[in-house]
Amino acid sequence: MTTIQNRYEFLYLFDCENGNPNGDPDAGNSPRIDPEDMHGLVSDVAIKRRTRNFIQTAFGNAAPNAIFVQHATNLNKQITAAHVATNGAPGGGANRSQVNKARDWMCAQFFDVRCFGAVMSTGPNAGQVRGPVQVAFSRSLDPILPMDASITRMAVAEKVKDAKTVADYEKWEGEQEEDKLRTMGRKSLIPYGLYACKGFVSAHLAQGTGFSDGDLAHLWQALLNMWDHDRSASKGVMSCRGLYVFKHVGTDGDPVQRVRQAMLGCAPAHRMLDFAGPGRPNPAAIVEIGHRDGLEGSPRTFSDYAVRLYPERLPAGVELLLDGALPADPGR
Repeated sequence: MTTIQNRYEFLYLFDCENGNPNGDPDAGNSPRIDPEDMHGLVSDVAIKRRTRNFIQTAFGNAAPNAIFVQHATNLNKQITAAHVATNGAPGGGANRSQVNKARDWMCAQFFDVRCFGAVMSTGPNAGQVRGPVQVAFSRSLDPILPMDASITRMAVAEKVKDAKTVADYEKWEGEQEEDKLRTMGRKSLIPYGLYACKGFVSAHLAQGTGFSDGDLAHLWQALLNMWDHDRSASKGVMSCRGLYVFKHVGTDGDPVQRVRQAMLGCAPAHRMLDFAGPGRPNPAAIVEIGHRDGLEGSPRTFSDYAVRLYPERLPAGVELLLDGALPADPGR
């Protein structure tokens, strides 16, 4: 399958209801916020992690769609496997030819290396790959309200001194007051937040990793469906609410020149991705996300927003795709 021949940008909308979309370890795992205006943030790596998880689930972690950066693994294991498979230098000290062969093997085996890139010089050297797909921090359209809710666990997990058998623990339980066999905890959440994520796909960087049209289709599939395979009590209810893809196709009548235009792009990325939102009008915006008419108070569901598209504002040589494939409908 050939590598992609078009540059893309995408605007990805997702929301979180009564959950923590992305905890900040430096703030007691409370939802990430911009302290200046209280808008919520979700890190780029959080989006990439869920993309990886979906691909791993959908394709059984098998090549060519295996995942390199897996949970609780040593990355050097796979880099060593690359050198073993290519008769390289698994013990280190690889020359340029051996590094390139191992790098190509990694790109062929792992979706996330072809997609996001990777640093593969942490043990046996398989070089570095700059991925064609990059995403920025996601940001909520409105300020969010981080909450810290108290919860009760109707049991304890105390390590009892000298207890070695089930009978020892049963004896200890029988000696305790009932109230002491419960514990209090806290759960961080937001009532609701709609987030916008801006992403970029480079056709030129794709040539270096082999990122193909099939890989691109898998990426759209992951973004559309990954939240349904990432359910947890802490995340509340998270859902994809829109995927708006801008595809550069070129305008030149000469086929060769048009391919070149499609790869380089026909307009700067901000021309497509600078959407109009609550309190941020933009008469040139292709995507407009506003509050529904008559909304009182803060948004609490996606139905409190209205999304409008203006395909007629697209720059020449750029197409708007919905969900990565369907033609844009001005009435949506």
